Amino acid sequence: MIRDCHGEPLPLYAQGFVSECVPVVGAVPFGSVYSLKVLVSTGAKFTAKGAVCGGEPAAGQFYMLHALRSDVLLGRPISVYNSRQLSASDSRELYGTEKYAGAIELTFLILLKGKGTRELCSLDFGDLVNLIGPCGNRFPFPSSSDKKVCIVGGGIGVAPVAGFAQTLPPKSYDFFASFKSGSYGLENLNADKVIITTDDGSVGVHGMLPAALTAESLRQGNYDALYACGPTPMLAYVQKICREAGVRSYLSMEAHMACGVGVCLGCVIDTTEGKKRCCKDGPVFDGSILLFNPVTEVAGIKVQPRREALAEGEKPDLSVNIAGVHFANPVIGSSGTFGFGTEYESLFDVNRLGGISSKGLTLEARQGNDGIRLHETPAGLMNSIGLQNPGIPHFIKEELPQMLALKPVTIANLSGSSLETYVEGAKLLDKTEVPMIELNISCPNVSAGGAAFGMTCTGAAQAVQAVRAVTKKPLLVKLTPQSHELEKVVLSCIEAGADGISLCNSFQGIAIDIERGVPVFDKLKAGFGGPAVRPIAVRLVYEVVEAINKLPEEKRVPVIAIGGIATWEDAVEFIMAGASAVQVGTNTFANPYTMIEVIDGLEAFMKRKGYHNIEEMRGLIQK
Repeated sequence: MIRDCHGEPLPLYAQGFVSECVPVVGAVPFGSVYSLKVLVSTGAKFTAKGAVCGGEPAAGQFYMLHALRSDVLLGRPISVYNSRQLSASDSRELYGTEKYAGAIELTFLILLKGKGTRELCSLDFGDLVNLIGPCGNRFPFPSSSDKKVCIVGGGIGVAPVAGFAQTLPPKSYDFFASFKSGSYGLENLNADKVIITTDDGSVGVHGMLPAALTAESLRQGNYDALYACGPTPMLAYVQKICREAGVRSYLSMEAHMACGVGVCLGCVIDTTEGKKRCCKDGPVFDGSILLFNPVTEVAGIKVQPRREALAEGEKPDLSVNIAGVHFANPVIGSSGTFGFGTEYESLFDVNRLGGISSKGLTLEARQGNDGIRLHETPAGLMNSIGLQNPGIPHFIKEELPQMLALKPVTIANLSGSSLETYVEGAKLLDKTEVPMIELNISCPNVSAGGAAFGMTCTGAAQAVQAVRAVTKKPLLVKLTPQSHELEKVVLSCIEAGADGISLCNSFQGIAIDIERGVPVFDKLKAGFGGPAVRPIAVRLVYEVVEAINKLPEEKRVPVIAIGGIATWEDAVEFIMAGASAVQVGTNTFANPYTMIEVIDGLEAFMKRKGYHNIEEMRGLIQK
């Protein structure tokens, strides 16, 4: 067990409050890096012991930060940039009261990167933060025989090494900082030399770290040791030149982690001594034992070579062709979550969408299920609507003309309670101008029909074949993820005449009202969708596309992915897994702009990565 100099075991768990959260001046673009200050009361049994103890610096250690108001599951490991214990005068000057005297002020520099860091960077004064820390080991203090050391920081990696530098005697070190653009985090240095490199030449030496630091410059600097933190490629380079120059190195690594205390074993680093835990055995390692193996493939899939971004003013082509129908982009409003499209017209420009799949339609009008119909869960929504809809004749007369007046491709989602009702409904739709039918044999919330047809190869083929016989319109088949032979069901649908596959409809779940001791839903089971199902849906789409790709090329059909899409990144995942288009459902309820943000984000991603069209990135992870 690790203990501080007062005998207290480390790390500790406590709660602090945000005293400041502001963008860091000098970071480019502005707002990409934030300074977060968290105040922790010594009354919380969380003192400066871990920050500065008996003169031994804690530089290099980190804390697991998790905002009390949070939408993410895990805390984020953030290195300490600075720490101090407030005096009575500090407390009075900062807060107009002495009640925070003795409290610890921890300062973190945070790169705005993903959802977790975005959340931390958006905190306000007084917001509460849970902390676990200090975690990990520390940069070893230079020995008495070390005359001069070299410190290297790359990007946000400047934070921990700059904090370490502040604990060293003045002028006892040279500091190299490398950024893509701009510079930050260097204001408290007292180095002999500060050398800055920027990829765009905006500050200091034009270029990345090798433009200023080489094995030869290490020799000329007569350094006894080097301390570094930054991107992995930079650390691999630093290790290489240190070996060439015969200089000891201590490198601070990073890895995805869940616990921060050595339990989850998710943050291991490859070394000559086996796999080491970044959070417990590190994050600071003796550079001589680290193994930097370049990643050229993952799970048998080669890492994509870097592509040049599209030229200024050049726009990627987001259009897709599905069963001969042209879609302006691959983003479709999913059936059951978007009504008939017109309901959202006052909220955003629905004409920007690629397509809209109508509310599930049956031959006869339906009132749907009784009892509770919606139940929210963490990262998801359960529903038991029961296909309430006005019926196909009413749809053809009233809602269809309104849908056809919109720019997105209209898709009529056809359901039924029996084979006969499916067929009769298809006959009516075939006489209209609707460009595409989505055959829904996957609804989990009806007693008859629905998912019963989509569970088996025989049932699915029978339904598709019967509908195919009465309509020439392009026919998508919407399938359930509940089938134990999903890939075979898909192939049966294709053989029976499906022009495309929509996958996947809601998963089934059960919710219990623990106060009353009864199920939440009258039908016991209900459909479940939302972000929580996405990784499973991605797997199913991948496996289905893999199976389809084994067919002769002329028999292959496109797959439209459904399942927990909340961001453009989610859409890209499905497309790289092999989907030709995506349907967005549950998240529209949480954020009506979801589909617009997906379209805009997809376009920006394609421009940045150099993809001219959707097909260039579709199925990239298919072997």
